[in-house]
Amino acid sequence: MANGLSLPDLGHPDRPELLREITASVTDRDPQLLECLAHHEGRECQSETGGKSPWMFIRRGRVGGRRPLVASHLPVTHKPTPAGSAQHKATKERVVETAARYGLDSEAEVPVADRQSVTDAVVTGPGRMRIGWEIQYHHISPSSVHHRSVNAVEHGITPLWVAKDRTASLIDRAPWARVDDMPWKDIADGKEMVIRSGYRHLEVWKCVPSSDRHCLASEGAGHCGAIHADWFVPALCVPEKKPVHIEDLVLQSATGESVPVYVSSRGNGRAGRHMWVPADERMQ
Repeated sequence: MANGLSLPDLGHPDRPELLREITASVTDRDPQLLECLAHHEGRECQSETGGKSPWMFIRRGRVGGRRPLVASHLPVTHKPTPAGSAQHKATKERVVETAARYGLDSEAEVPVADRQSVTDAVVTGPGRMRIGWEIQYHHISPSSVHHRSVNAVEHGITPLWVAKDRTASLIDRAPWARVDDMPWKDIADGKEMVIRSGYRHLEVWKCVPSSDRHCLASEGAGHCGAIHADWFVPALCVPEKKPVHIEDLVLQSATGESVPVYVSSRGNGRAGRHMWVPADERMQ
């Protein structure tokens, strides 16, 4: 009989690819897939006390001429502050509470992809559209954003990442939105949370001298006479459009009134922008 640790499922038939999952590079999986047993059970862990994180990875060790698999703690790359954790919790609760107010189904801390990751909140619309809200106020690698987003889509969930920093690494890696960095109590008390970026409107204009827009085809200040179109945040639309609040996006993303799109950058097929847009403007 084969030793369970030599099998692809490590003796767990319900997880046929378990060995591959836990040995994958941390950049290609959820960093919180493997948890220290002591941390999980609420006991003190010497490694964690010494500055390491409670999350782990699998590496090849050296014992004589053998290379056994060894579990090690990941370093702490960004330790959440109490204030940051409180902001995260307050935003998650605000999304769930907003969904309930609109009569939408919602659930917090939803396991995805056989528990490889946990989505902060999933809001389900009347057409069974599921939006997975990921409140990410701390650093996360772009590859982790991509991997978790792909997993979400494969399980019927449209990801919606929320950032508070202009330089957040998740920006344009998946559908996203940025809000202001505000105290957790303001978030919990319902203070206005405007989507500052990540949501855009389509603007179409004729490139003539009287236009308020510059020419997209010319590098200079000239006008080509053609019809141009581009996407702008509400504050930069002409005329300016009303701001979109987080409550608006909770409702509109779940009902399909607002949808995620990816727009390739001009002259560079490999780069582009992820954004939420009104569904009727996407069809224009």
